[in-house]
Amino acid sequence: MHFEKWQALGNDYIIVEQDALDFRLRPASIRRLCLAHFGVFADGLLVLSRSTDPQIVADLSIYNPDGSEAELSGNGAREAILYLRHRGWTDKDVFSIKTAAGVITPTITGPNTCRVDMGKAALTSKGFPTGPPDGRGTLTADGREWHFQHVSIGNPQCAIHVPDYTDLQHMDLERIGPPIANHELFPNRTNVSWYTKIPPAESAPNRIRAEIFERGVGPTLSSGTGAIGAAVAHYLSGGAEQGNVVSVTLDGGELEVEVGEDLHINLTGEAHLVFKGTLGEDFLKELNETQ
Repeated sequence: MHFEKWQALGNDYIIVEQDALDFRLRPASIRRLCLAHFGVFADGLLVLSRSTDPQIVADLSIYNPDGSEAELSGNGAREAILYLRHRGWTDKDVFSIKTAAGVITPTITGPNTCRVDMGKAALTSKGFPTGPPDGRGTLTADGREWHFQHVSIGNPQCAIHVPDYTDLQHMDLERIGPPIANHELFPNRTNVSWYTKIPPAESAPNRIRAEIFERGVGPTLSSGTGAIGAAVAHYLSGGAEQGNVVSVTLDGGELEVEVGEDLHINLTGEAHLVFKGTLGEDFLKELNETQ
């Protein structure tokens, strides 16, 4: 079975075409495939299939390394989009793909870059069913009170402002991430981002630094939707003083998030092919037998 490994700011996915899939997609087999040392080692799996809708180039299914299905991934979507272009599924610069969160429309801006129209962010969703209209809330986790901004961009985001840049750099995401991501306020779990302005904040008010903890993944080098959650929270708090494009610096690199007045989002960033490969027959047998 042929596959490609792509990465976007260190967020890496295995990409497989549905027609080439030689094992049953189950949580256990996906966990085994993404496993370090014993598998391909990735942050998730992207499965592309031909759409029955002539206006849509492909349907995209996204799976986390714990085997759960994700509604959307900004980095994963860019990888899938550039894969489709590189593999000849389309020669258009602007086209649409369908995800579990709905249809998204990318614009190819370079050999390894694209801008993705992610649709409108929402401040209320089933991901935070008890939340107020402005999406703001407070929770207690790890013995500390956290004020957060809920943002839904097809998947739930919990964005937390950290006033001090040094504090953000020294946060233990392995410890504080799980109790927030799995908090009772979020029935479907949530992704979590902590963010702050990059000093000196006065010279670059639209530049922020973010740390990300993804449900189903854990601490990650980058997250497109996590960056969107942080950028929207920054914008809503009045932090974006010069225009509406927020540059979000993550461990893996930088993303640009354009936030419209109606919270319409465009996400711009890179994605790169790492390698192509073929799964061995014995490994495929293990995947099909994994319970």
